[in-house]
Amino acid sequence: MSEAPAAPPSASADRAGLPGGAASLLVRPPQPRAGWRLLPARVAAMCAVELQKLRHDRTELYTRAVQPALWLLIFGQTFTRIRAIPTGGIPYIDYLAPGIIAQSAMFIAIFYGIQIIWERDAGILNKLLVTPTPRSALITGKAFAAGLKSLVQAVVVIVIAAILGVALTWNPLKLLGVAVAVVLAAAFFSCLSMTIAGIVLSRDRLMGFGQAITMPLFFGSNALYPVSVMPGWLQAVSKVNPLSYQVDALRGLLLGTPAHLATDFAVLVVAALLGIAAASSLLGRLAR
Repeated sequence: MSEAPAAPPSASADRAGLPGGAASLLVRPPQPRAGWRLLPARVAAMCAVELQKLRHDRTELYTRAVQPALWLLIFGQTFTRIRAIPTGGIPYIDYLAPGIIAQSAMFIAIFYGIQIIWERDAGILNKLLVTPTPRSALITGKAFAAGLKSLVQAVVVIVIAAILGVALTWNPLKLLGVAVAVVLAAAFFSCLSMTIAGIVLSRDRLMGFGQAITMPLFFGSNALYPVSVMPGWLQAVSKVNPLSYQVDALRGLLLGTPAHLATDFAVLVVAALLGIAAASSLLGRLAR
């Protein structure tokens, strides 16, 4: 007596109550992403891994909100009363708020290289490098995770500024532009940090370099005062400082002051791309 032919897998799965797509996964693995779909998927995965850390420890977000609050409460309100810095007719605390948003985002991103050195020391980086994930995707994921963390910090600063009476716009499109500027600048500064990490290869050295460049970047920008009141050599520094372009974009979007938005965003995009390329090229050296 001949045996009845076996039912096809899809029929068995249908009887088991499985949908057709799930049934196909029982008999063959899913097709791997290839070509242009691979890089965005890996970047999103790395970014999600980085952001998962915030679910377990949100202390960083709370502690980092203290410094920008002090800048606005003490420095901003004091210099508003003094009126010593020309701000084009707007209160100094209004003028300062976009600069503090940029500063707080930079301070989060600029020490991002310490984390990648810790991952190297813990053996995590070597495990990531042996996966099919491109190095550029690893760096880009970390860079945009730093951007999203900075965006959370920017929201905190905007809320504090609104409570203090800063006349900010609430136009959704302009706020979207603010978010893009914050993410792009944070991506650049995190890549700058990871590039330095790939050169110095040590957490102690990186902390020294980070502390050495954060204040010059901040004071060499238009975050605290207009470029027009700077000495000539500092104006030259401000023109090559990506933080200046970020602050210019944030002021134009949040306060409606004259800005060069096309130039600002072009500089931020190019800076982020160059930062990703530089950090990716040194990632292998960091892992050795």
